[in-house]
Amino acid sequence: MTTDTHVTIIGAGLGGLTLARVLHVHGIPATVYEAEPSPTARTQGGMLDIHEHDGQRALKAAGLFDEFRDLVLEGREATRILDRDGTVLFEQDDDGTGSRPEVQRGELRQLLLDSLPAGTVRWGHKVSGTRTLGDGSHEVTFADGTSVTASLLVGADGAWSRVRPLLSDATPEYTGMSYVETYLFDSDTRHPAQAKTVGGGAMYALTPGKGLGAHRERGGTLHTYVMLNEPRDWFADIDLTDSAAATARIAQEFDGWAPELTALITEGETTPVLRTLNTLPVGHRWDRVPGVTLIGDAAHLSIPNGEGANLAMYDGAELARFLATHPDDTETALTAYEQAMFPRSAEAAADGARMHELLYGEDTPHGLINLFGGHA
Repeated sequence: MTTDTHVTIIGAGLGGLTLARVLHVHGIPATVYEAEPSPTARTQGGMLDIHEHDGQRALKAAGLFDEFRDLVLEGREATRILDRDGTVLFEQDDDGTGSRPEVQRGELRQLLLDSLPAGTVRWGHKVSGTRTLGDGSHEVTFADGTSVTASLLVGADGAWSRVRPLLSDATPEYTGMSYVETYLFDSDTRHPAQAKTVGGGAMYALTPGKGLGAHRERGGTLHTYVMLNEPRDWFADIDLTDSAAATARIAQEFDGWAPELTALITEGETTPVLRTLNTLPVGHRWDRVPGVTLIGDAAHLSIPNGEGANLAMYDGAELARFLATHPDDTETALTAYEQAMFPRSAEAAADGARMHELLYGEDTPHGLINLFGGHA
């Protein structure tokens, strides 16, 4: 067993890495333990719109804002909403004045990784359990049988956090909706009808309880999200490893939709990936436990609404700021962080629920069009 006297972070997602980076900026050492065996062990998701009020502030605190701007994909803030027959119901171009520039998650994660001292992230450390020790520290045990004792432990390990049970007995619950993801590559040349349908940024085609979304990524890649309001057992009956059969079955749910839309599913060039949408209770909080806290989805998993990554990064930056402000009083720092984070995350979760209703409720897509039109 080894003992850490600095900040021990579980999870090398955007939140955990932002925390480690901002701590480094303030001269506070940290170690990040990550279950994945390497930075390239899996794809890191799609596009992220980074917001001025949280994600961009976190990157400024990390001293990485200029480098972030170099990653921005121009034109990707464009939005269009289509009817099921392919008719464009709403369109908003990206004129360069938007406040939510788009970057690819994997490239942003790599920027954060590259900004940390060598050895900060310990790959291949999957947490099997955590427990509180009598002196206010915590023991983290890994799947390989090794363990570490942390004087300050931060759970940045997402929806199914192994650190959360130290603070809360809350567990994520299924929302009733899941996404299935697939990709088309080199779309302008190989899938021109779909490239034209999606346009330069994000495209949504929605009816109550289901929809298709797609985003243009780097190099003409189209990242498709199929949204379906179905029980988990419905998805379990589909063999996603048989891509052709799986995409054909999923496309049946969009029978009668424009072929240029359903082809986003059936022409997918990757094995479909299922993403179940789970949430913690809106307003999830816990009583202060010495020496441990949570950031990001580990603290406030909610329905996706574009805030998740931004909030995780902002949580990390704010926690680091409070720790730097109170270098000799960790508990004061953790209390201040949580008292600010709880209402912030509750408001974001409530906003996410409202957005979910606009996207998939009985009034879709008209409520969403009214929202975008108001913003425009």
